[in-house]
Amino acid sequence: MRAGRLLLTAILAALPIAAAAQEPVRLPGQRLSEAVPAAGAMPSLLEDIGLDQKLNESLPLSLKFKDEQGRDVTLGDYFGRRPVILVLAYYECPMLCTQVLNGLVSAISVLNFSVGKEFEIVTVSFDPGETPELARGKKAAYIERYKRAGAEGGWHFLTGTQHSIIQLTRAVGFRYAYNAEVDQYAHPSGIMIATPDGKLSRYFYGIEYGPRDLRLALIEAADRKIGSPVDQLLLACFHYDPKSGKYSLAIMRLVQTAGVLTVVAIVLTILMLRRRDRRDPLSHGAHA
Repeated sequence: MRAGRLLLTAILAALPIAAAAQEPVRLPGQRLSEAVPAAGAMPSLLEDIGLDQKLNESLPLSLKFKDEQGRDVTLGDYFGRRPVILVLAYYECPMLCTQVLNGLVSAISVLNFSVGKEFEIVTVSFDPGETPELARGKKAAYIERYKRAGAEGGWHFLTGTQHSIIQLTRAVGFRYAYNAEVDQYAHPSGIMIATPDGKLSRYFYGIEYGPRDLRLALIEAADRKIGSPVDQLLLACFHYDPKSGKYSLAIMRLVQTAGVLTVVAIVLTILMLRRRDRRDPLSHGAHA
């Protein structure tokens, strides 16, 4: 409910676009001078804003950005070794982006996985007017809040040109709109998980993310190279539901797993009884 209210507020902030039927429409990637004049009623913003899942699609890793120190980097610089949590959020967002980042840091703070060790986080601003200085300040605030050693080298805050931003947002299905009247963006809320080789693996919606769901997604994205035997058992009992963006209990898997464990327990019991009988010959005499 809280996430819904925040998203609704963000959408309402953009409503002057829809109301001004004779005003030019500025789409992401366009200068105001390139905007297309509106003719008649505007399409509903609910159709223009959203987060469409592009599971198993490859990210454009060659896209160029600047990191929080102002250095030229590519998206691919942060891939290759670990799964990546990708977050699209502009740093001067008055509300929703901050809630997304707050929800993420709350979730990862209870994981025994750590940023920079088991996974990376790449936060990219979708406002081309933002600067590395803003990114640096945002990073400092969240590194301080996370309070784990090594996080500074694993959580990255990037800014980029309109071209790079548009290519990235399209690749991940992130649809947003700029409202020039209030100088804000109406946008969806959520985060994405990508594999080390840059393929989109999982999407999570809203501003609150279940630590268990996040952990399972990271384990799957890492091709099960991280996590414990208990995690592997959980993955056998839960499956990812793209519609809800969560992991739900897979009843058939649970029944199958329970059946296998029952058979294993019976076999082990029989083996233990046989071994005991072999070691205790008196038991045979007593039965005779």
